[in-house]
Amino acid sequence: MMREYKKLWMALGIIIFLTPLGLLATGTAYGEWSTDELAEVLGFVPGGLARFADFWQGALLPDYGIPGMTATFMHSAVGYIVSAVIGVVLVVGITMLFAKVVKD
Repeated sequence: MMREYKKLWMALGIIIFLTPLGLLATGTAYGEWSTDELAEVLGFVPGGLARFADFWQGALLPDYGIPGMTATFMHSAVGYIVSAVIGVVLVVGITMLFAKVVKD
């Protein structure tokens, strides 16, 4: 699989490596607004979002960081990269699992 999609994996690796660039931006990331921020921007909070806003509280890596490693930019950057790698591994793993189930 690695040889077949070598260019895709290289591009994904570059994107993962560049994820800490988000630390340089001001404000919040697109789509990661709290209900308060959304109410401020839109003037209301959609009912479904308001109902399920507090559904998930225990993030594996809150704020894309490794707990205890947020003191410097480099610590935060490592947390972003680790979060990206974990996300890619989960998405690829689940996709491969579904593909195997559908194929069989």
